[in-house]
Amino acid sequence: MRYLLGVALSLAVFGCKNTPEPKELTAIQTVEIERIYEDSVSVRALEILDDGSVAFAGSNGKYGLYNPTTKVWNTAVMKRDSVTPSFRAVAHTAEDFFMLSIESPALLYKTGDSGAMELVYEENDPKAFYDSMTFWNDQEGIAMGDPTENCISIIITRDGGNTWTKVSCDILPEAAEGEAAFAASNSNIAVYENNAWIITGGMKSRVLHTGDKGKTWEVFDTPLKQGTSTTGGYSIDFYDENTGVVIGGDYTNAEGNEANKAITHDGGKTWALLADKAAPGYRSCIQFIPNTKGKELLAIGFEGIDYSSDQGATWKNLSSEGFFTVRFLNDSTAYAAGSNRIAKLKFKR
Repeated sequence: MRYLLGVALSLAVFGCKNTPEPKELTAIQTVEIERIYEDSVSVRALEILDDGSVAFAGSNGKYGLYNPTTKVWNTAVMKRDSVTPSFRAVAHTAEDFFMLSIESPALLYKTGDSGAMELVYEENDPKAFYDSMTFWNDQEGIAMGDPTENCISIIITRDGGNTWTKVSCDILPEAAEGEAAFAASNSNIAVYENNAWIITGGMKSRVLHTGDKGKTWEVFDTPLKQGTSTTGGYSIDFYDENTGVVIGGDYTNAEGNEANKAITHDGGKTWALLADKAAPGYRSCIQFIPNTKGKELLAIGFEGIDYSSDQGATWKNLSSEGFFTVRFLNDSTAYAAGSNRIAKLKFKR
């Protein structure tokens, strides 16, 4: 059993049981936004743990855990010698919470037996800049970042996060000139069963795919707007092994909505633009809403929250309040994080 900041991270395990078919849901009409945390910290990465608690890591070394029952936050600041790392990637297993810093040195921490965060991976390449992290299961996880050589940086663990190994460029697609990724919302990676998809951006915006948890890789083009250092895909999510979505644009032109969102129905091999030249414009995170059979989507960015009930064909703006990232507890509740705040979102149908 692991603990983070004195709050249990161990999660209840339920036996197999018959699960009723999800009820048909009406479309979301509004969202209520309740701020639950405010501080001088930029939060681009948060996780809802399996017990319903919320963990985050952000700028200036700040990280924390929220108990939704007591409504109490426990926070701390990570420092290592003279370095105060900033975090934009987090992940969790049933036992541990992980947080990965941007820039060099790249520092990856996990909760240890003592309750303190323990360093499990360090990379000192001056080009190191990690963007996103997630787990397939309690043993196998993946993180990605900008190229340090001639490929996107990918590290993988197969022992529950105790050790991480960088994938050789020999088995990865070669990165195009100026191709990298955006540490905007910790959603550059989507996983489903043995698959992982990674969205890149910048001068080239493509999707890297593995169907065997990182042993082999292929790459596919996207029709997203690309060609400058600020354009391309910022976020990716998959509903199953076939259906996935990407969103992005250009954060320096947030209202621009040309070629900034797309969908695939063949596992990422081909992509079709969604709502081209229609709102929303730049968004940093997109997620399938749970229990909606892959039909409902939420997109979030610093200019607002947008909802689609028809798999991205049309969109409705729910709020102009800006956030960077969002994670769903269920089909009616989510948590969003942004500049100096974290909020609970309640969706009304």
